[in-house]
Amino acid sequence: MVILEASNIYKTYGNKLNRQEVLKGIDLKVRKGEFVGIMGPSGSGKTTLLNVLSSIDRVSQGTIDIEGQTFTSMKEKALAEFRKRHLGFIFQDYNLLDTLTVKENVLLPLSITDISRREAHLRFEEVAGELGISELKDKYPSEISGGQKQRTSAARAFIHQPGIIFADEPTGALDSKSASDLLNKLSEMNQKRQATIVMVTHDPIAASFCSRVVFIRDGQIYTQLEKGTETRQSFLGDIIKTQGVLGGVQP
Repeated sequence: MVILEASNIYKTYGNKLNRQEVLKGIDLKVRKGEFVGIMGPSGSGKTTLLNVLSSIDRVSQGTIDIEGQTFTSMKEKALAEFRKRHLGFIFQDYNLLDTLTVKENVLLPLSITDISRREAHLRFEEVAGELGISELKDKYPSEISGGQKQRTSAARAFIHQPGIIFADEPTGALDSKSASDLLNKLSEMNQKRQATIVMVTHDPIAASFCSRVVFIRDGQIYTQLEKGTETRQSFLGDIIKTQGVLGGVQP
């Protein structure tokens, strides 16, 4: 089942005198339950692609459907509602509110729903347990590590059970152990919950946790790698080889 379909996507910045075409006719489908990585050299358009796929930015041309709804033609109010209910986000810089506890930060997306307090508590216990942050629920962001902050951010993305989760360089600010912990948790939740994740990363190790990696070059899809039955180590080797052909992927 296709959960996301982007057709003939263009994104242009500037005006007629100073025009920069960043995305140049991208077509992309993501199936439900996939863990898709997006990679490419600096300036290739990978972050712009994530931004338009996740409704953070508008396309200049083309359509994007998520769960059968074409959100590219929605007005701002309808788009904001769609985003709150159907999408989850994990950002590199966590985006946690310092004045709220871990639990309060995680439960934030449920504040706009009609879910009961009991159901919200049960959901928190479940997702916090899966991400290993249950014991941190009463702590504030300033009292926990970067890895714990990012797992809190991930819990917030999962709590309202969105159709798809977008992750923008989620391991970019983490040390290698914290990054590995987070990616293992995301991979487990992807498999256990059949959660659909689309992640931009410059790190081949992070990309090796994905089931498919899409490589962007000069605003177009250059190639794609499917993990299939490969081991993660073997898939990592394929990713690094493809990076070599692309001329290296810079942070």
